[in-house]
Amino acid sequence: MTFSLIGHVGAVVRQVEDRERDGQKTRVVVATRAYDTDPADLWDALTNATRIPRWFLPISGELRLGGRYQFEGNAGGQITGCAPPERLEVTWEFGGKVSWVTVTLAADGEDRTQLRLEHEAVPDGEFWPTYGPGAVGVGWDLAMMGLAFHLAGGVKPSQDEFLAWNASSDAKALMRACSAAWAEADVAGGEDPEQAKAAAARTAAFYTGEA
Repeated sequence: MTFSLIGHVGAVVRQVEDRERDGQKTRVVVATRAYDTDPADLWDALTNATRIPRWFLPISGELRLGGRYQFEGNAGGQITGCAPPERLEVTWEFGGKVSWVTVTLAADGEDRTQLRLEHEAVPDGEFWPTYGPGAVGVGWDLAMMGLAFHLAGGVKPSQDEFLAWNASSDAKALMRACSAAWAEADVAGGEDPEQAKAAAARTAAFYTGEA
């Protein structure tokens, strides 16, 4: 698996926001990236059950408004909003907790589309103070990189190839750089710099297996 470390980290714009949902305070991880394709093709890559496993994970369920989906070995949830090819909203249910993911697409020139992903969660317990936004942000970074690879015509690596890459120094450098980038976004969103840096270090250690 090949990638441009600097190109990927720099291609994603990261933000951390405070919001409120149903009377509860939430934290929102926002990742935005432009892709060299039109909105219809990008929408298809995001919602077509045949294409999704080519850049993310195998998926099952009813991929329609109101239907439920399940990613193999990962999160599942309900499709709560669907306006092709512009907006997709789902619940993200994992580990007994529910958060919310919204994806919006907007044309950016003739053959380029901007994808904006928002992952909103209620920061209960010690998870957010311990790991910060990078806990989910780095995962979305990797998914966005996989999507870019797919749209460029790349073939998803086998499980063995992915595990070998995941253990490589290049992969670990990518995860550290993404964790650091999310720390910068966290600080820009109002977090104490030392707290953001410490949380990013713990997140990087988790993703690189160096905890």
